[in-house]
Amino acid sequence: MLIDSHCHLDFPEFVEDRDDVIRRAREVGVRLMLTISTKITEADKIISLAEAYEDLVCSIGIHPHEAGSEPETSADELARIAAHPKVVGIGETGLDYYYEHSPREAQKKNFQSHISASRDTNLPLIVHARDADTDTAMILEEEAGKGSFPGLIHCFTAGPELAERALNIGMYISFSGIATFKNTQEIRDVIEIVPLDRILVETDAPFLAPTPHRGKRNEPSFVRHTAELIADIKGISYQEFIDISGTNFFKLFTKAIPPEKSGQPLTASSTS
Repeated sequence: MLIDSHCHLDFPEFVEDRDDVIRRAREVGVRLMLTISTKITEADKIISLAEAYEDLVCSIGIHPHEAGSEPETSADELARIAAHPKVVGIGETGLDYYYEHSPREAQKKNFQSHISASRDTNLPLIVHARDADTDTAMILEEEAGKGSFPGLIHCFTAGPELAERALNIGMYISFSGIATFKNTQEIRDVIEIVPLDRILVETDAPFLAPTPHRGKRNEPSFVRHTAELIADIKGISYQEFIDISGTNFFKLFTKAIPPEKSGQPLTASSTS
């Protein structure tokens, strides 16, 4: 079961042809797409988008780039919005010290409120981490000491230490099309050490189109190229990998219901 575990179908890049983008994903076997929130002020918009397609679910949260401009949002408020049936995750949140579009302290406070919401709702925390490995690992470990929460680091581009520390507290690791680029051997090395039962695959569309589409607008149908690469690195067939990664998705995102259980097209649970 091929799943794009992280895309941004609400972004302007998809306004003109979103239906075609989703159709192309279905044609290559993508059974579910998780479209990710970056602004709490646009929560209604992303939820409405998820409601419009049976094979689309969403998250709610504030991206670290937006932590300084979006309204400060409590864990209780995040949990309240996340009660909607189509919301299956909290985030994306985390730390980005590469661009630093928001002050570091605002990013950290935002990150911690999202972790609390994840803990309270048992919805997975979707973590963005760029050039902030030490602080990301420290905050995750400190918060895990207060009580467990499910989650993953998406679009993983760091080294093995962050991967190992995240895995040690029960998190999953998701890989994007960056892993297919020629100059990213370090990411492929991390893929080798992450257990198969902790791997997810994503596009992060419209960004980071994988080889052979590099430089183009990314879209969920391209997730198959990253899945093929990971299967090759792990020495298993493509079908084996998408079965395993699909199972991993539903173990983590427990609010999403696999079609074989519901007898219906993929959608989200009617309960939180």
